[in-house]
Amino acid sequence: LLDVESWQRRRANQEDIDIISRLSLRRHIISTSTNSSPQIANMSTAVVNTDDDQLEPTLQSILDQKTLRWIFVGGKGGVGKTTTSCSLAIQLAKVRRSVLLISTDPAHNLSDAFSQKFGKEARLIDGFTNLSAMEIDPNGSIQELMGQAEEGEGPAAGMGGMMQDLAFAIPGIDEAMSFAEVLKQVKSLSYETIIFDTAPTGHTLRFLQFPTVLEKALAKISQLSSQFGPMLNGLLGANGSLPNGANLSEMMEKLEGLRETIGEVNTQFKDENLTTFVCVCIPEFLSLYETERMIQELASYNIDTHCIVVNQLLFPVAGSNCEQCNSRRKMQKKYLEQIEELYDEFNVVKMPLLVEEVRGKERLEKFSEMLITPYVPPAGGL
Repeated sequence: LLDVESWQRRRANQEDIDIISRLSLRRHIISTSTNSSPQIANMSTAVVNTDDDQLEPTLQSILDQKTLRWIFVGGKGGVGKTTTSCSLAIQLAKVRRSVLLISTDPAHNLSDAFSQKFGKEARLIDGFTNLSAMEIDPNGSIQELMGQAEEGEGPAAGMGGMMQDLAFAIPGIDEAMSFAEVLKQVKSLSYETIIFDTAPTGHTLRFLQFPTVLEKALAKISQLSSQFGPMLNGLLGANGSLPNGANLSEMMEKLEGLRETIGEVNTQFKDENLTTFVCVCIPEFLSLYETERMIQELASYNIDTHCIVVNQLLFPVAGSNCEQCNSRRKMQKKYLEQIEELYDEFNVVKMPLLVEEVRGKERLEKFSEMLITPYVPPAGGL
């Protein structure tokens, strides 16, 4: 652990926090748990080991890995996840038979990125013949399953609402249901590769807990049935239907089926030949700290991640009088150097901050080229 003097020095000057020492400390703490979580220990070793051979600073390795079926793109909010996932999807569409891009972020930026409206059904992106997109409604699936609370009449009129409230009371059930529905749909389709544009980091890894969430959902509904069986039978009637026609038994069967689907796909997520996670960040302390936290968590679940995209890099021309540009570039260089040292066994892709928004097919295609061909700053840049 850090001694008192070291801690006081860091507290005294926050601007000069040495993030490498802080993250190394975290690795040291995690490495003491080797026996309980060998995956974390393996990840820690992979990051700390040094190698003279620097990996290619592109995402070409993802394009070359033909076995990949699931690709997740995630990171802190506002770092360019959607732009990166859209650009990666465009490049993959050039070398794959069919690609599906899915947004699990409630903000749903895919429609804005491509200037085209998407919904819960997969739809071809304009200008492509093998690239489709869809946006998940986190609440849609659970509402369809439980039924609309306001429907129905008589003494059973409130049952739909009660069942819906019960379901929503289970942490993460809305995301679990929507994700399960998507996976069920994807399994029935023939997409070769599926890319997930995920929600900000805090919500990104919830899919790892979905089997447990659905277990809890089934347990709670079963508990409700056993405790209030006679009352439910009286209210629901002989056919066991909720006010709007939804059937309690069918609902539980559907949950069970979704749980099996999630369990099957969750196994694939832990196979490095089938799944990888692309981390997106910007060269700032909080973003780098969040990236390390995410990488450690992914490692604890044995999910592969070997690519980092660093967005919004500044390259001011030498001799520039822009004080803010030069100051920010100096800060970025510090964190970029630390990223390169920390993740020397990762493909670290450096993307410039552009003067225009990356929106629409043409600009996304242009931006996507820099994911596979390293960006070269203009001559005279810092």
